[in-house]
Amino acid sequence: MSVAGLKKQFYKASQLVSEKVGGAEGTKLDDDFKEMEKKVDVTSKAVTEVLARTIEYLQPNPASRAKLTMLNTVSKIRGQVKNPGYPQSEGLLGECMIRHGKELGGESNFGDALLDAGESMKRLAEVKDSLDIEVKQNFIDPLQNLCDKDLKEIQHHLKKLEGRRLDFDYKKKRQGKIPDEELRQAMEKFEESKEVAETSMHHLLETDIEQVSQLSALVDAQLDYHRQAVQILDELADKLKRRMRDASSRPKREYKPKPRELLDLGEPEQPNGGFPCAAAPKTTASSSFRSSDKPIRTPSRSMPPLDQPSCKALYDFEPENDGELGFHEGDIITLTNQIDENWYEGMLDGQSGFFPLSYVEVLVPLPQ
Repeated sequence: MSVAGLKKQFYKASQLVSEKVGGAEGTKLDDDFKEMEKKVDVTSKAVTEVLARTIEYLQPNPASRAKLTMLNTVSKIRGQVKNPGYPQSEGLLGECMIRHGKELGGESNFGDALLDAGESMKRLAEVKDSLDIEVKQNFIDPLQNLCDKDLKEIQHHLKKLEGRRLDFDYKKKRQGKIPDEELRQAMEKFEESKEVAETSMHHLLETDIEQVSQLSALVDAQLDYHRQAVQILDELADKLKRRMRDASSRPKREYKPKPRELLDLGEPEQPNGGFPCAAAPKTTASSSFRSSDKPIRTPSRSMPPLDQPSCKALYDFEPENDGELGFHEGDIITLTNQIDENWYEGMLDGQSGFFPLSYVEVLVPLPQ
């Protein structure tokens, strides 16, 4: 630093000390300038805090906020970035739903509903990605540029103005001891800095329509996001309501425990030294033919006693839905319940299910 520069720094420091400690008064700036400076200061604080809160609003997760701040806008515009690079909470929820929906399988109403909801959540995550990028490009970046360029430039001019004011006031108080030319130059530099700072502040305050436009872009991006989100959620709500209607229209299945199987414990121990008694002779098929004029027909399925509610199948019935009971013509089915005027519930060979009334002939009706 030159000798002149060192002298100027000394002058400014001396004047500052005299004002802070000695109570000396410096050159007063006009009220319009002070009012303008106050408005710029408020604008600077507003932009800084709104920026931080906007990023926090988009991404409450601190790690995601850091990635959002570093998001390269230019690469996104060129199509080199498909998403911000961090997972959205909606996407994580959707992946969880899809995983468990697949585990439950297609036979589960809840599993199918989870798959529907999971796909919708993943679509919401994509829409949220678009919101983050849109707000970053059209709101956060312009305001950040305002902080980094215009506001920083104004602060530089104001700091320079304050330095030149201190230099001018120091020399003005020593008028006569300091050459008039040096005092005149100090005054001109002070007036020049004041004009530059005033012009930059005026330009910022008069062009605040740009900030309004950026705020409008933020709201437009939010509206677009919420419209798409509402559409996705409406479609999901309709799907879930249809599933509920379909499930409620199906006949209700009543749980019937399967008959217990007899446990074969083997031959009991004999009291005559372990030799089993002679078994009774079995009746062979040939002897049964001799003892009867007609052969005995063994039914294809177990036949319940006719002293309980039952029906006889008139036609074959192949089940098409879960919970239906299949049978063949001639099968005797035990009736357990009448669902409505068109459907019965019954049991055949330990299996319980529903079947249409038009396929059977009731032998023993259900008690009223």
